[in-house]
Amino acid sequence: MNGRLLRVRGLVQGVGFRPVVWRIARELGLRGWVCNDGAGVRIAIAGERTAGFAARLRSEAPRLARIDAIDEEACAVEVDGFSIVDSVGGEVKTAIGPDAAICPACLADICNPAGRRWRHAFATCTHCGPRYTVSRSIPYDRAQTSLSGFTLCPPCAAEYADPADRRFHAETTCCPDCGPQLRLLDAGGQPLAGDPLADSLDLLRAGKIVAIKGLGGFHLACDARNPAAVAELRERKQREAKPFAVMGLNPASLAGIAVIGDGERELLRSLAAPVVLCPKGAADLPGVAPGLAWVGAMLPTTPLHVLLWHEAAGRPAGTAWLDEENALLLVMTSANPHGEPLVIGNDEALARLGGSDGKIADAFLLHDRDIVTRCDDSVVRATPQGPAFIRRARGYVPVPIPLADDGPTVLALGGYLKNTICVMKGREAFLSQHVGGLDNVAAIGFLEETVSHLLGILDVRPDIVAHDLHPDFPSTHLALRLAEEFKVPAQAVGHHQAHIAAICAEQGCNEPLLGLAIDGVGLGPDGAAWGGELLRLDGASCERIGHLHPLAMPGGDRAAKEPWRMAVSALHGAGLGYRVGGWIHQYYPGRDPGPLLTMLDRKLRSPPTTSLGRWFDAAAGLLGLRDLMQFEGQAAMELEGLAARHGPVAPLPGGYALRDDGSVLDLSPLLPALMGCKNDAAYGAALFHATLAAGLGAFVVAAGERSAAASVAVGGGCAMNAVLMTALRGHLQAAGIGLVEARQAPPNDGGLALGQAWVARRQREAGLS
Repeated sequence: MNGRLLRVRGLVQGVGFRPVVWRIARELGLRGWVCNDGAGVRIAIAGERTAGFAARLRSEAPRLARIDAIDEEACAVEVDGFSIVDSVGGEVKTAIGPDAAICPACLADICNPAGRRWRHAFATCTHCGPRYTVSRSIPYDRAQTSLSGFTLCPPCAAEYADPADRRFHAETTCCPDCGPQLRLLDAGGQPLAGDPLADSLDLLRAGKIVAIKGLGGFHLACDARNPAAVAELRERKQREAKPFAVMGLNPASLAGIAVIGDGERELLRSLAAPVVLCPKGAADLPGVAPGLAWVGAMLPTTPLHVLLWHEAAGRPAGTAWLDEENALLLVMTSANPHGEPLVIGNDEALARLGGSDGKIADAFLLHDRDIVTRCDDSVVRATPQGPAFIRRARGYVPVPIPLADDGPTVLALGGYLKNTICVMKGREAFLSQHVGGLDNVAAIGFLEETVSHLLGILDVRPDIVAHDLHPDFPSTHLALRLAEEFKVPAQAVGHHQAHIAAICAEQGCNEPLLGLAIDGVGLGPDGAAWGGELLRLDGASCERIGHLHPLAMPGGDRAAKEPWRMAVSALHGAGLGYRVGGWIHQYYPGRDPGPLLTMLDRKLRSPPTTSLGRWFDAAAGLLGLRDLMQFEGQAAMELEGLAARHGPVAPLPGGYALRDDGSVLDLSPLLPALMGCKNDAAYGAALFHATLAAGLGAFVVAAGERSAAASVAVGGGCAMNAVLMTALRGHLQAAGIGLVEARQAPPNDGGLALGQAWVARRQREAGLS
């Protein structure tokens, strides 16, 4: 019989798509079949009512599905009825879905005392559960996942085989009889008798630290309301001040510690269930996010997490309790020794987190479902313009970012901090999960592991390998080695060009535009330390047309960790060195500025930088916030927090200057005013943000007039500063300049690889690679 062959591309595997096809076909009385293949889903249909089939597929697609395209052609259909047939191979053109938070139906299952999955920590279906973190390859079938070793019991096998069931071909289907099992072990790896969930909750309430196996790795958990437990976790993890995330049952349970608006609520309850940055509430949790105006909040993402709160609620039947306030709040932070990759294996967890020497966890809540791929929690902020990524990982990876154009396949290796990689294939860019800083052998091994896995599941071989300009980055070394192995060109891309190009890639910007790259330090094409750059991008070309007034970094990289050094440098550079002594005595009596002033006078070990991040450090140092940073970006984050708590102020008249025909923005005129804020650091922080935003706005407007540009893309780590971006947006809007921002990738180095890949493609097209 003459029929139609439909090829459906997009996120259509492992999401219950074939059962929907089966149901619609049967309702329409069609003959044919449906199967998965490397490109997505193939459907053969024949019958009198084929005309409306594709439209119904689009309107009735499962909640986790995303249809990118449906291509049709004529074919012969020689079968009776309609069936779901076995998957076939072929070139991989589809994606494995991201991990998804537990769905309402599975919540009902684990809260039903009469059901087979009562308190089952691994309940899942085609609407929820792990995907990416348990998958070894495409097609997404059980045999390709870490559930392959768990043989389905007869009831689960019947669900798996029934197209009318929501667990039809749900590859992680299982129950207490045939699925993974929970165990609770002590710090030495010995089993603890009793109920693992109940005993874990008892330990947490007693102030202990429990390592809990999640979707993409282990969490270290403790009672967020217990300052001693939080302090102990900080000491054991060597995490002096970097903020922790807090998990609560629902928005109502988090309301005391976080201000949750509609945008935050929507993100918390989304399928991705990320950590959401929320303004702090009235009830601060000591030690959780010290010195910051925001707290990272999240809801339980897996049945295992939900069941800890179920235990705390007294094991109620039904789901009404899920909407009730629950007092239990847990710190949930990545389980890894300081600076190392996330722990994913049971033996690995016991070795790296347990033992008597260097113990981090007091107990381990484990199970025997392997995690194939490390994937940390995503961190997102709600803004009036939509969600903004701080870190893109679990729940979003490996969802591709659509591109406006096709081109060669590019592998981009990212930078040094907040590393991610990107594979650009066809009209899609696959940004990896957060890898992090590449400052140890284990982290570099994780980078190599991520490259191998992403290339493997996409079944691609790169035509180009892109990397940062810096020759000493481990990511650069790996890129050069891989280019040699694949026998393809290696393409170096400027750090700040890549920041702006990442925005161009996700927004489909092909016309010339201005780019304002504002972050810490990145290597410029001239070999200098850039970080506050005004660029003009036009396809593969990038021209620097302006920058911030340079600051010297006395002591080199050490200055990036000691804000008082940058404050001394800023004062010295502004001709205010004579005021350093009195200021130091007031704020940092233990510091001697003499050697620094000598270095600056003689230009010894004091390389210049145009970095906006160093201006933030200088402002924080001048206001006496801190003389030493305990984690990267701490001074800037605290400065932003003070400004947010204070509220908006007017920019300081004359607080900045445009020099060299408007191509240099100098913030030195603001320094005396900041020195005058000794009794009101919050006002000083607000004044710095307001004046900086006004200066950046004037800087961009002047450049726009010179180059006839009507829009500017703003990227880099400082573009994550909500106070700065809100004020800058207002200045640009008033001047009629359009602002283009990152939305599908972080604006910081977490999106760098996307920009590298985009530039490498365009340089190949322009014949420059």
